[in-house]
Amino acid sequence: MAMTRIGILGATGRMGRAIADATTSMGATIAGGIGRDGAVQGEHGDLQALALASDVLVDFTRPDALAAHLEAATRANCPIVIGTTGLSPDDHALIDKAATRIALVQAANTSLGVNLLRHLVKEAAARLGPDWDIEVLEMHHRHKVDAPSGTALLLASSAAQGRGSTLQALSRFDRISEHPPEHAQAREEGTIGYAALRGGSVAGDHMVIFAGDSERIELGHRAENRGIFARGAVKAALWLRGKEPGRYDMNDVLGL
Repeated sequence: MAMTRIGILGATGRMGRAIADATTSMGATIAGGIGRDGAVQGEHGDLQALALASDVLVDFTRPDALAAHLEAATRANCPIVIGTTGLSPDDHALIDKAATRIALVQAANTSLGVNLLRHLVKEAAARLGPDWDIEVLEMHHRHKVDAPSGTALLLASSAAQGRGSTLQALSRFDRISEHPPEHAQAREEGTIGYAALRGGSVAGDHMVIFAGDSERIELGHRAENRGIFARGAVKAALWLRGKEPGRYDMNDVLGL
């Protein structure tokens, strides 16, 4: 099979540059790219032309660009890897619709370590009772705008599944109150809390804490650079080529 041609959406961003490096180091070729400002890299004149010239598109941009990227991929019958975070229910509905026509991988985190961590978190949550409180702590660089991170929600979703419930049912996003202390609420048993830290150039730290009486279990992952996400995204792109239409995730890519 000829080398896989990967089109990079968000090519001028930090992740886009990391994906370009991973593409060449993993034996694929760069078909071209679209920068955050819409500027085209390579010989292809616009987004649709890039989609037609690519075997797979890789998208690490913004939610407001997703609809256009999915439309271009669908029209070109080009698979796409979506690593954009901060997606809304409407965005996921667009992904589901596109998946009826093309193959796509949507993943909040493409690193091998994080996806293995998901399984550990689910197993721990299934074996520990609701008297073990679950907290998800994450830290990212100062430029990240969505909070909690998509990976934090991914890990919390695994914990909720382990407890036979859903992310929506168990999540509590804000325990900080401006009311007098007598109106503050204690922690609800069985729920999942979050802490989101932003600062410096942190690529991504995540920890899931299971806090019981007199003991604590901490399961975590530290990303030392964006290369781990880029390599996972390219691995997903190589895996996705030739697949039947459908919505896949990193579990499928990694065979977990």
